[in-house]
Amino acid sequence: MAATARETTRPSGRSARGSVARGLRRIVDALQRSLFDDVEPPSTSPPSTGPRRLPPPVAVPAADAPPSVLRHPRATRELVLGGQPVAFLLRRSRRRSIGFLVGLEGLSVSAPKWVGLREIDAAVRERSRWILARLAEQRERAARVEAGRIVWADGVELPYLGNPIRVVLDGGRGLGDGEIVLDAAAASDEGGVPVVRELHVGLARDASAERLRDAVQSWLQREALALFAARSHHFAAQLGVRVSKLSLSSAQTRWGSAHASGAVRLHWRLIHFPISTIDYVVAHELAHLREMNHSARFWEVVRSVVPEYQVAKAHLSREALASWD
Repeated sequence: MAATARETTRPSGRSARGSVARGLRRIVDALQRSLFDDVEPPSTSPPSTGPRRLPPPVAVPAADAPPSVLRHPRATRELVLGGQPVAFLLRRSRRRSIGFLVGLEGLSVSAPKWVGLREIDAAVRERSRWILARLAEQRERAARVEAGRIVWADGVELPYLGNPIRVVLDGGRGLGDGEIVLDAAAASDEGGVPVVRELHVGLARDASAERLRDAVQSWLQREALALFAARSHHFAAQLGVRVSKLSLSSAQTRWGSAHASGAVRLHWRLIHFPISTIDYVVAHELAHLREMNHSARFWEVVRSVVPEYQVAKAHLSREALASWD
């Protein structure tokens, strides 16, 4: 589960392509719904090093080392940006603009079928500073995810609503097979240190890691759906919108999405975060039912129900959830 950054640029067109290939206009895709809106910094002049084709397949990194986000695992093209070779995946589509997506795998570029490689390379170079900044962020995020990989066993700790809970295999407590009970919350111990709540799971101590993971995941998803439904009802009343359907998501690139029909999807792993962060994402998606864009009016709608939304937004951009596998 990793977050991504996107950018788009519109090609100059068939008739004027030759004269203005270096003057590609930057645009923001009005329908982009990513919760992390990045503003591209001014670009530097492109290096003189030319592009070169990469023969498939790309070598896979060693298992004990995080993948390099400067080389997409399915890279088909490579350029030198800021003195660093960046291998990216180039996709062709019917879209009208050149789009850039930076995720944990690296850089992906989507371009219209009729746009030439020279024009695509110019657009990539034009975005070089933005691309390198996002790739650096993803490299740091990948390292944090790897460092926080969950080892599914008795005593493992997980974040739940912003606080840690400890998983306890407790098949002898009278719990049914796979049944889960969370201890009541306690503010702190006698020394004022917050008490870690225990999540008792009705499985034997020799239960497999996969079975423990699946049981805990199912419980967290049930908790998430109930909480998201309550918070959606709360904000829908304030915003004067109607949620026709609420469902959970496991999307790789978005914390949530909203459709004009009123259907809203929220990533179930938001349950790890504090209520204030969850409220921001819920309000963000419900605000789209009034403004299907990320305009100034949209952010004013969000601010009307979550005045401190920028704090939660910054929190999400910094966080990297531990790998669930």
